[in-house]
Amino acid sequence: MSLPRSAEVVIVGAGVMGASVAWHLARRGVRDVLLLDRAPGPGAGSTGRATGGFRVQYDTAANVRLSVRSRERLLAFPDEVGGDPEYQPFGYLFVARREEDLVLLRQAQAVQHGAGAPWPREVSAAEVCELNPALVPDRIIGGVFSPVDGFIRPMGIARGYLEAAVRLGARVEWGVAVTGLAREGERVAGVVAAGGAIAGGAVVNAAGPWAGRFAAQAGVDLPVRPVRRQVAATVPTDALPASMPMTAYVEDGFHTRVRDGRILWLWPHDVGEEESDEPTWREDWVPKVMERARARLPAAARVPIDPVACHCGLYEMSPDRHAILGEAPDAPGLFLINGSSGHGVMHSPALGEALAAMIVGEPPPLDVSAFRPSRFAEGKPNVGTGLL
Repeated sequence: MSLPRSAEVVIVGAGVMGASVAWHLARRGVRDVLLLDRAPGPGAGSTGRATGGFRVQYDTAANVRLSVRSRERLLAFPDEVGGDPEYQPFGYLFVARREEDLVLLRQAQAVQHGAGAPWPREVSAAEVCELNPALVPDRIIGGVFSPVDGFIRPMGIARGYLEAAVRLGARVEWGVAVTGLAREGERVAGVVAAGGAIAGGAVVNAAGPWAGRFAAQAGVDLPVRPVRRQVAATVPTDALPASMPMTAYVEDGFHTRVRDGRILWLWPHDVGEEESDEPTWREDWVPKVMERARARLPAAARVPIDPVACHCGLYEMSPDRHAILGEAPDAPGLFLINGSSGHGVMHSPALGEALAAMIVGEPPPLDVSAFRPSRFAEGKPNVGTGLL
């Protein structure tokens, strides 16, 4: 395969992050953009395995502002980009069964309101069960609900950005393994791929869960590691309505939603912070997540699991669970859009827009200083209230 020898901007990774950067650059007049991806086609990486949640209910102002900006961009997506992100504001319902959980929710809600997200509100135990009648009311003492939270379609967003970027002149090459960075002195001046070196005025690391590994191959220290996340899916069913809010228990992170006529059961803590370079399935996790499902939504938990529809993906985790965004301090010319820690698809509109502005020397449309790559060396990681 013959590869172009140069591009104004080379983007490593054509998932939702790389696609967002490409479109936002093209929209700013940077048309000579080349995206390289080792996968054979769209959706083979973490974007295609994302469950597609969207929320403003975070516990740091930085993440809340990202969500608010991303929501604005999602609402404008059909007109600005083309395609349909399928943003469905069915809500996020956080459930508290312990007083300390309710305290965390209230503290986070104060952060949300202060950061420009007025929609989340506290709800009583009775309101929790009205919002999701399938829940067992035992021990529920209250919760919070945001009516603008809900669901998006990850591949709809990624394809929309990719196709729009290509219409404006960007190029995408699939099946290309990028193995390193080309340098001129200290400055990054391109990438090394199977077909040879490709010069780039700027290089973007949008390699998702593999971003840290790629950076290390290039001699750049990037504290991002891939962490396994699993989803159990039922056979098609109408046991729960499609409009049910994402329902999450604060105490242990167990959560559930309906997508494409199937109930999805999710519980991150058994696989915890287990690193995995590839999304390999762990069968012993299923009985543990279903034990929680039977105790909390027993009628729905009787619906059989469809092994073929179950899947595993990877989160790209940073030390403080916040994105890393901006030019690498130790590698000028290399721009980072990594480490979103499970929030990447929903924040891709705002992060891609902000990084594109940085690359062309414009101020980002929102304050993204909290995501600067240097914050860990400075000893200033993001610290929230405890609700992630």
